[in-house]
Amino acid sequence: MKKFINKYILVLCIFFMTICFIGCHGQTKNALLPIPDEFDTTRNYEISFWAKNDDNLVQQQIYDETIKRFQEYYPNIKVNIVQYSKYPDIYNDVIKNISTKTTPNVCITYPDYVATYIQGNNVVVPLDNFIENKKYGLGGSEIKYDTISEDEIYEKFLNEGIVDGKQYVIPFMRSSEATYVNKDYVERLGYTLPEVLTWDFIWEVSKKAKEERQNEKKFNPFIYKSTDNMMIQMTKQLGYGFTTDDGGIELFNDDVANLLMEISEYASIDCFETFARVSYPGNFFNRGNCVFAIDSTAGATWMGSNAPLMDIPEEEVENFETVVLPVPQYDVNNPQMISQGPSVCIFNKDDNQEVLASWLFVQFLLNDQTQIDYAKTEGYIPVTKTAVNSSEYQYYLNNPSNESVEFYKTKIDASKVVINNVENTFITPVFYGSSLVRQAGGNLIELAAKCKTKATREEIDEMYKKTQEKYSFLTQTDDLGPYPTTAKVLIISLIVVWIGIGGTYLYIYLKNKKVRNNNVEKSNKI
Repeated sequence: MKKFINKYILVLCIFFMTICFIGCHGQTKNALLPIPDEFDTTRNYEISFWAKNDDNLVQQQIYDETIKRFQEYYPNIKVNIVQYSKYPDIYNDVIKNISTKTTPNVCITYPDYVATYIQGNNVVVPLDNFIENKKYGLGGSEIKYDTISEDEIYEKFLNEGIVDGKQYVIPFMRSSEATYVNKDYVERLGYTLPEVLTWDFIWEVSKKAKEERQNEKKFNPFIYKSTDNMMIQMTKQLGYGFTTDDGGIELFNDDVANLLMEISEYASIDCFETFARVSYPGNFFNRGNCVFAIDSTAGATWMGSNAPLMDIPEEEVENFETVVLPVPQYDVNNPQMISQGPSVCIFNKDDNQEVLASWLFVQFLLNDQTQIDYAKTEGYIPVTKTAVNSSEYQYYLNNPSNESVEFYKTKIDASKVVINNVENTFITPVFYGSSLVRQAGGNLIELAAKCKTKATREEIDEMYKKTQEKYSFLTQTDDLGPYPTTAKVLIISLIVVWIGIGGTYLYIYLKNKKVRNNNVEKSNKI
């Protein structure tokens, strides 16, 4: 009996260990979906597309026209568009709709957002199989319109859509950040603009400009719109830690502390301000109350004396020459600037034919006409080499003027900044929570900008503490998501096994006890 019990317990222990290894807590991986062998054109499909525009009526019209042209090729696919003016609104609505399985079919997005979406089980479609499919992939033989091949998309932009080892995102437009410079002001102070701006040059000129107008509270020589991007680019250029490829957070280090102390020094003498503290930099810039304004190239039509979309009265605008340059650098021989701009993802549905219909529409967004038309609305650039090298787009780039919105010189100059620096652009590693790490970096700069004197290391440590408290995930272990179904089954099995172990042990114990009691009774009778 004892040998039987030992063998039984050994078998159960092995079973238990196997379950522990297999049934670990965590999310299931999003599976690559099979593609139908043929697209069923006898059926009608209705897909939803959540788009993003910059409150720009021309962009809205381009989306509408693109849908109309797409439906000329595929009249059985009806595309219902919902226009958003802010990325966070799209993100929040998607999150709300995941639990009810009412997400759109196609959605403008960022890779950071998708890293959150895929925490759910098979929410977003991995596109690897779709891209490579000979019939319906990029350059596919069965697609009714002229589609592009994979190598016609800028490889750098396509790779930005890889999340957790899979291609979840396709680029739609790309932009970066640029420095909008009041050239007249810089030269009046006795400086000559270099080909590549440096941080030392920015700080020196800003300090001199503020000394000249130190009593003017509305004069801010240097304003940065996105402090998130400011921190990301500074740390990248300097080689300081920010995040790692596997989701590690290196933001709160001694090097970043020294950087924040330098920023606080210039902020304390009113040489530096942020959008969150003083409002939109373009309004200060266009009034002549800002020498350097760093903003997205996608906002170029708001910048400069002739800006067609400015928000201030014409009589308040100061006339000066605007020069558009890349963001300032620490190493002019190794420039680094952030890549940003809208991308597209597809949400999973029960009907694979419906998913394929969505994929056919996503590919159509990459056609030359849509790419060129949308890029012309702002300082975006197309994500395909075919569009960039087309005669129409090259004519656009080489004929700047201030006579029309389409050919607005500052906007075209901003686009050229991105095109000329495609190989110098980068993105930070994408993982669950990476968007919040970006915000944490910006929050540190916002805190440094509030300093009345140069911050001490003790004050920087307090900024670290406040930021970690505000973004509490920075000090917590990662949430691996809900238990997958397989894990739940295994856990239930484990519980049943242990109940069986307990029941068996109790049965053997009671049986042995009965035997012992019988033996005692026999002994007493003897």
